[in-house]
Amino acid sequence: MKLCSGDVLIRPLRDEDAKPLFEAIRTALPALEPWLPWSKPQYDLADAVAWIALCRAWWRAGTAYSFGVFSAESGELLGGVGLIHLDLSNRSAQLVYWMGSDARGQGVAATAARLAAAFGFKELGLVRLVILVRPEDRASLRVAVKIGAVCEGIGRNALIVHGKPQEAMVHSLIPGDLERADTEG
Repeated sequence: MKLCSGDVLIRPLRDEDAKPLFEAIRTALPALEPWLPWSKPQYDLADAVAWIALCRAWWRAGTAYSFGVFSAESGELLGGVGLIHLDLSNRSAQLVYWMGSDARGQGVAATAARLAAAFGFKELGLVRLVILVRPEDRASLRVAVKIGAVCEGIGRNALIVHGKPQEAMVHSLIPGDLERADTEG
């Protein structure tokens, strides 16, 4: 499965993506570490290999859908996007995203997030996506707003980052929000 918009392509990660994934994370680590629980100075190739295996297992089980974000033109791995914490009884999930250093500030995250959200709404029948962003993470907040997500407030202890509970801005995205953002954007 591949989903594409402009020069942004998302697809499930493959074994051969482990080294590019590791390299993208290592170069972006200073920007990612404050926000993401899995980003750590000792992140290594084995972590990337394990992540890809876990993503494939989740995909097969239908419990989460993680995608690599790539340049459609060059094939370079730019980041990741996914739908996690699926709640099929309420037809909802959490939308997550991160970008490597080379893709930050170029609209890649917003495009990838739109593609993943559209997949969730159209292919999985979801009706609500939640985006949790720490208030200090301005780049991720801009992505949420750009794709049409609505801020619902602050979730206390909504995220655990490096073992510590953190508050997060809670945004929701429903199909109409994404459609409006697509026509306005």
